[in-house]
Amino acid sequence: MARRLGEVEPEAVPASVELPSSQAVAAVAALGDESRRRLYEIVRAAGRPVTRDEAAAAVGISRKLAGFHLDKLVEVELLHAEVAAPGGVRRVGRRPKVYRPSEAQVGVSIPSRSPDLLAGILVEALDPPGNGGASTVAAVAHRRGRELGTAERERTRPGRLGTERALTAAGATLTALGFEPRREHPTGLTLRNCPFRPHAGAAPELVCALNHALITGLLEGLRADTVTATLTPQPRECCVTLSG
Repeated sequence: MARRLGEVEPEAVPASVELPSSQAVAAVAALGDESRRRLYEIVRAAGRPVTRDEAAAAVGISRKLAGFHLDKLVEVELLHAEVAAPGGVRRVGRRPKVYRPSEAQVGVSIPSRSPDLLAGILVEALDPPGNGGASTVAAVAHRRGRELGTAERERTRPGRLGTERALTAAGATLTALGFEPRREHPTGLTLRNCPFRPHAGAAPELVCALNHALITGLLEGLRADTVTATLTPQPRECCVTLSG
């Protein structure tokens, strides 16, 4: 059952870690290699720890080369490595190394910019949602979402959208926005990442309301009448799910 907005708790949204500028540059440079970038994307998309063998097979390279690239990603703090049983249960003895994404947030701007500082100030000023400003935030987010959906519909001209095609269309836009959608089943979509996570931890009700309004507006702009956006807060994921 979906929780009401007022029941969203701060601890349900893990804090991300922003890397210092020198480490951020190293992390971005590490992703310059195509195979390494694909390995990173595979580990992020897996939703569970990934072994070297699995990663190598997915990219089509040798296990040794995959291990080299994965360990480089660990060095720059984009991945974590641990020794665990294939089922994820820690045991004594030699077990394969597995990799999972870190909570590192990477951003490089030359010259430096501070959009997160501005966003943080605005979030603090608007929190708690009951102060009146949150309704304006939700209205603006809904309008922006509707504009994005309308633009995507005009670009692709999909005609009438059934549930599965509507989820595919919404997923394309949500991918571009950084939500990392995952198709759990033909008529359901979960969002594995909250692009606003640093501020979601400080003001979860406000940010979750913004997310919900944005995605609801997106569906409206797409004319995806058979799909509903629901608030279902989960640790390490976006607070919204989409379903037919």
